[in-house]
Amino acid sequence: MKVLICIDDTDNLESRGTGHLASQLGEEIEANGWGKSSFITRHQLFVHPDVPYTSHNSSMCFIADMGERHVDALIDHASRFLEKESATGSDPGLCVVVLDRLRSPEELIEYGRRAKRQLITKVEARSLAHRLGIHLSEHGGTGGGIIGALAGIGLRLSGNDGRVKGKLQITGVNGVVSVGEILTQGHVDMVKSMKREVMADHELVRLGDKVKAVFLENRSVLLVVPEEGSPDGVRWKTIPRQELNGY
Repeated sequence: MKVLICIDDTDNLESRGTGHLASQLGEEIEANGWGKSSFITRHQLFVHPDVPYTSHNSSMCFIADMGERHVDALIDHASRFLEKESATGSDPGLCVVVLDRLRSPEELIEYGRRAKRQLITKVEARSLAHRLGIHLSEHGGTGGGIIGALAGIGLRLSGNDGRVKGKLQITGVNGVVSVGEILTQGHVDMVKSMKREVMADHELVRLGDKVKAVFLENRSVLLVVPEEGSPDGVRWKTIPRQELNGY
C-alpha cells in the first residue's frame, strides 16, 4: 500500500533543513519495519511577503510502501517526531495520505498547483483535507506548515513537479559519463533533454558542479542541455544550476 508523507516548516535559519528531517523520518519508517521509503522530492511553493518561511518556502514529500496496519503507528510516530525535532520558532505541519483511500485526487493536485502561485489559508487546507479524508496536523508554532504539507502531497501526485532531494553522486572520466553509466550509478530513471527527448545510453554527458534530478512523469529524471562548441565532441551537459530554480 502506497502512503504519501509530507512535512513543511520545521526549520529556522540556524537549524537543519526540512529535507534532513524528511530523510530521518523515512529511515525510521524502515528501521521500525513498517515499510520501504522512496526518494524525497522538494516542492517550491508561493514566495510572498505574507507567507512566513525560512529561506525558500518548500515542502518535502516521500512515499512509503507499507502495510495498512502500520499507518496509525506512522502518524503517531511522525507527530511526536516533528514535535521533538522541529526547530524553535518553526510552524511544523504533517500530511499523510493513503493513496487507495484518497477521494478526488484531482482536487488535491489542483490545490498543490494553486499553492505555487497564490496565498492559501489554514482554514482552506483543513477543509480540503477533511473532505478528502486526509490526515493533516499541526505540531508547533502557528501550525502554518499544514498548508505546504498538503500542497506537497498534491504536487507529488501530479507527477511533474519538484526536485529530487540530494546531489547525485555520479563519477566519470574527466567529468564526462555516458547516459548508460548515469542510469547505473545515479538513482536516475531517465536522462532527458529540456525538450523531453530521451537520451540514448551511448550519449556522453558532461557533469556540472551540482548534478540534481527533477521529478517528471513520476520518475527521477536528469535533465541535459546541448553543449555548444565542445572540443572533445561531447554533445550534452547537465542542466546549469540556475535553471534548476524552475523546478
